[in-house]
Amino acid sequence: MKTQTRMFQQLGLLAFAGLIASSALAQDSKPGDPAAAKSKIAMCIGCHGIIGYQASFPEIHKVPMISGQNAKYIASALTAYRKGERKHPTMKGIAAPLSDQDIADIAAFYEANGKDLPQRPGKGGAPSPEVQALLTKGNCAACHGEGLNKPIDPSYPKLAGQHSDYLYVALKAYQTTGNPNIGRSNPIMGAQAKLFTLTELKLLANFIGGLPSDLKTVPQPKFKK
Repeated sequence: MKTQTRMFQQLGLLAFAGLIASSALAQDSKPGDPAAAKSKIAMCIGCHGIIGYQASFPEIHKVPMISGQNAKYIASALTAYRKGERKHPTMKGIAAPLSDQDIADIAAFYEANGKDLPQRPGKGGAPSPEVQALLTKGNCAACHGEGLNKPIDPSYPKLAGQHSDYLYVALKAYQTTGNPNIGRSNPIMGAQAKLFTLTELKLLANFIGGLPSDLKTVPQPKFKK
């Protein structure tokens, strides 16, 4: 019971920290304007606007689907890349020159992008007892919500249906310390990820990637066939 109480205290601190970060961003910029972002997303669509596009660092994996993701989460992630709290050379280079207003506009664009498209269906089926035990151990739904697709706060990401190989790479990044090019410094997610072996992280990623999802890759006109 004490362990569970500490877990919920940590989650409460994470929620508070997320709200503080969101408030700080809001003070420095106007609300995001999706229309204004159309002149700012050239560096995004080369990866996130191509269905099935794969990155090769730190290992081969599909780049994440960000259309339909929460704007506050996208803004938080871009800000973390800009500050170096998330380590990734390519994303650092893309985020570094962005102003707070640029980030707010881009985040608003991708939250709205594809909202007129239907939800992507999942692969179906309940989690195996092994996977259910891992989900319970990580208490994933406490932040990421019902079906891991309805976060309790928009500063948290939707996970359901995200590419499994990307989820696996991201979860491993939370376990990584002391590497100048790889790693994510969120202390709560770091503590959660370190509860699992790599085999367990892969099981979680594979299951979460098969859930019904709002996330999509929406090709921009120049990439449509």
